Amino acid sequence: MPDFWRDSGYHLLERDSRGHLLVSDAFLRAYINRPELRPIEESCEAERALHAALLQNPREAVSEQRLAALADPDARENYSVVLAFRDRLVAAGTLEQCYVELFQAAGAVPVPPLFVDQLAHVIARAVLEGCEDALRVRAGECLFRTQKVTINDGHVMAADAETVDMYASSGGFGSLGRLIAEAQTPLRTVELDVLTDENAALYWGRDQSHDTVLNLNFAGSGLDALCRMLEGWVRHFLAVEVSIQPVQQISDERWVWHIGLDVEASRLLDDLYNGVEVGEARLARLLSLFRLEIRDRSLMPPAIAGRPVYLALCMTEDSSLRLKPQNLLMNLPLAEGA
Repeated sequence: MPDFWRDSGYHLLERDSRGHLLVSDAFLRAYINRPELRPIEESCEAERALHAALLQNPREAVSEQRLAALADPDARENYSVVLAFRDRLVAAGTLEQCYVELFQAAGAVPVPPLFVDQLAHVIARAVLEGCEDALRVRAGECLFRTQKVTINDGHVMAADAETVDMYASSGGFGSLGRLIAEAQTPLRTVELDVLTDENAALYWGRDQSHDTVLNLNFAGSGLDALCRMLEGWVRHFLAVEVSIQPVQQISDERWVWHIGLDVEASRLLDDLYNGVEVGEARLARLLSLFRLEIRDRSLMPPAIAGRPVYLALCMTEDSSLRLKPQNLLMNLPLAEGA
């Protein structure tokens, strides 16, 4: 069975009876060992002692007075942020519970976006455990990494935004490439591989390079892989079986529920539902519509039982695609107690 996404930290975790990921000391130590917390030559003794203590016991309580003793204000801030996140993880017990609680809190999400993406990364890895479909695994990257979308001759191509930016600025040669670019010397043209059913195996071994492209064309295998990934995401968190299929339009006089898979899509669906005029520029950013059906109708509120849920996927004005997979969890129309 292919192993992948070792950088997610999945191998540091075990599962509970529901298959959810238990917060382990090894996983917490990975945060204590982040570069932002690791002592450097200039670190004071108090900082070194705190780091060593937390490596020994990553659940150790740290008082405000102990943090105040750190000489470096940046170190104090970094420890404060990481320890607050650690405390949330420990209190939740599982990564899934922590993830859901982040979006149940009033106001803004109370942790840095990086930590949210890291949770989505390792949970998506758990969802995909045992999966041999490289296209589905590549589609899973969309849940925690921003994509850059290119539309050429009707083909909708999603490439990792960070990788695209790196090649755009350095041609893939790092600092040397940036120096060459600044000197206005032409760089090597780099073409990222588009995954297909025929060449999907090339993904294995490059899974942490984020240098393959997903084709999101309607009725294509890439979009189908994303649908199956989203179905698995819902099943893992909610133990609810759903079916998600792409559709070309919403022609439903009894349209009762919709969920945007990103900020742009949420706004677009709200406007379409409410009969607000939507300009061509916004419609052009619509990448796909989907029809979601909850297989067990008894899990839905009686007033809408059996009705489909419409989903949408949109890119931003700068052609970025930033999925919010939590939307499916927080907004799925389930009956109370389901």
